[in-house]
Amino acid sequence: MADKKQIKTALVSVFHKDGLDELLKKLNEEGVKFLSTGGTQKFIESLGYECQKVEDVTTYPSILGGRVKTLHPKVFGGILGRRENDGDKEQMAQYEIPEIDLVIVDLYPFEDTVASGASEADIIEKIDIGGISLIRAGAKNFNDVVIVPSKAEYGVLLDILNKQGAETTLAQRKDFAARAFGVSSHYDTAIHGWFVR
Repeated sequence: MADKKQIKTALVSVFHKDGLDELLKKLNEEGVKFLSTGGTQKFIESLGYECQKVEDVTTYPSILGGRVKTLHPKVFGGILGRRENDGDKEQMAQYEIPEIDLVIVDLYPFEDTVASGASEADIIEKIDIGGISLIRAGAKNFNDVVIVPSKAEYGVLLDILNKQGAETTLAQRKDFAARAFGVSSHYDTAIHGWFVR
């Protein structure tokens, strides 16, 4: 089927690591390459898998106390680049932008932080910027990219991988995109609620 896409490279950047190991094991078995940041990269390597640092792709370190890690054209270009668009393909080659086919990301625990009675400064630091941007980018380009926006979707992807290997149909990618916008909508609603309380 023409709408089937192979997963070759996965960007993994998560706050919650629980439940991730089984998914990573299957992706590794399927020959998927990993790209990651900070703690997630160390976690992936601790499981014995090779993992390229996002900083090696962007040539920028994590800056501003971790506020800016993935926000870079080489990351977002790799997610948003349209695989059948000649202009996009030319620019991706020109700027050495790698294709990213799968994004596994979750968001800082904003609601849990508010519920814990944390200070305003701590709450503001839990307003996710990179993660929510990765979710929106992956969901927008569902034609080419699988977006896993929370650990609730790990099992959904694992089920697909076990049934059909490291490839997905357009309908499956669109379903992940719908879930992703549900996650981002809920998250922004919670943040809005805190600001107007």
